[in-house]
Amino acid sequence: MSLRVAAYRALRPLLFATDPEAIHHLTLGALRSAPDWLPRLASGVGQPDMTPVTVMGVQFRNPIGLAAGFDKDALALRGWAALGFGFVEVGTVTRRAQPGNPRPRLYRLRRDEALINRMGFNNDGAIALASRVAAARPRLPRGFVIGINIGRNRDTPDGQEQDDYLATHRAVAPVADYVAINVSSPNTPGLRDLQEPTRLLRLVGALAAEAPGRPLVVKLAPDLEPDPFDALVLALAESPARGLILANTTLSRPALRSAVEQLGGLSGAPLLPRTIEMVARARELAGDRLAIFASGGIGPGVRIPGADLLQVWTALVYQGPGLIGELVRSRP
Repeated sequence: MSLRVAAYRALRPLLFATDPEAIHHLTLGALRSAPDWLPRLASGVGQPDMTPVTVMGVQFRNPIGLAAGFDKDALALRGWAALGFGFVEVGTVTRRAQPGNPRPRLYRLRRDEALINRMGFNNDGAIALASRVAAARPRLPRGFVIGINIGRNRDTPDGQEQDDYLATHRAVAPVADYVAINVSSPNTPGLRDLQEPTRLLRLVGALAAEAPGRPLVVKLAPDLEPDPFDALVLALAESPARGLILANTTLSRPALRSAVEQLGGLSGAPLLPRTIEMVARARELAGDRLAIFASGGIGPGVRIPGADLLQVWTALVYQGPGLIGELVRSRP
């Protein structure tokens, strides 16, 4: 364990004595307001030591990224870059701003190093996010990649969700290095129905036609049964999609030690076995036709055979920013 991780763990009981969402917003505020001093206090990853990787034709300064959901509104892009991430995925963003589900909606499962959330795509809307990304671009380091994760509004009538995605994509694609299609969150009613292959391929095709040079990736649910998962991977490998994010939060509760009474998506260490399984199967089926982002249970010392890129979220809450440098230095 590094000194930075140990120092964060000493501070963690104080942070964990506060409401999770309140601490989340305080963290974003700190990252947003003071990125210039972050490299001295955080991961210790020096940019000259980073070895770039090229995935989907995009050069990433390193393969460790922040998963969608932490910085939904692109508030702290310079801060994330200063901490040493190779990329960040902002969002999920929707066509129109929406408040999300009522609070409280974020819960810690400390014994499992996990979280449960039912945030519900709370965000400021696509136009506001695109404006923030455009404003931050000139002050970001070379090779720092920004992905934008898009979804549908909760009150969009069934049958009109493609219009939502198209409008959101038009707003954000010009400022994104890649766009992620979220059809897998468990916290928006009906969203996972878009994982039906015919509907998903129609959506992917429509979005690809809007911005043919912008890589599209699809974020799938870990709760898919084997046959539907295989069918989706094979279909997407023949589509304009360039990659998969495996995976979103889960509605299952795999062997948890914590008492669980809350509804919502589970993230964190308990997802790691499923992440490894999904990545291996997707790589077997798709070969090199799809880039694979491993997202779910990524923590200290974790390596995912077959993954091109790694995304962290929950482990950052439990391990602190020193985790980023450890993952960058320990990659194969």
